[in-house]
Amino acid sequence: AALDCPRIHVMAGLRPDGVADDVLYQTYEQNLAFAAGEAAKVGRNVIIEPINTRDVPGYFLNRQADARHVVDAVGLPNLLVQMDLYHVQIVEGDVAMKIREFIDKVDHFQIAGVPERHEPDIGEMNYTYLFDVIDELGFDGWIGCEYHPRGETSAGLGWAAHYLK
Repeated sequence: AALDCPRIHVMAGLRPDGVADDVLYQTYEQNLAFAAGEAAKVGRNVIIEPINTRDVPGYFLNRQADARHVVDAVGLPNLLVQMDLYHVQIVEGDVAMKIREFIDKVDHFQIAGVPERHEPDIGEMNYTYLFDVIDELGFDGWIGCEYHPRGETSAGLGWAAHYLK
């Protein structure tokens, strides 16, 4: 609240060895219910993010359907998803259809080039097309960039000039 930040990204963390999935989900959902309940008191959203296990081995939440299940199980309107299209492509593919399927629970998007997580104008993703899909669905939130610049940061933002016209 002090920072006037509208959303709080709560990470699932790493899967501990020897703990059953049902116990992990129950604990995760209880913790998110508490966090989202507290955040609601100050008008903030809590967002969760499925992350691929190639970049973060052992990460607990990996698929969009699993994030949707958690959000639905908790049942609080301020618990939503941060859909990082880089992770979606690595784990599931069929990115445009995943956007269409899960857009109603998305509060924030992130992008990066796949497979190296550099600028989004290189690699196998067609972000111009995906941005059109997002626009077509009426999403009016933010699309953030989370990538490792290939070189100097300012030069690495050149790809965005096309979208800032």
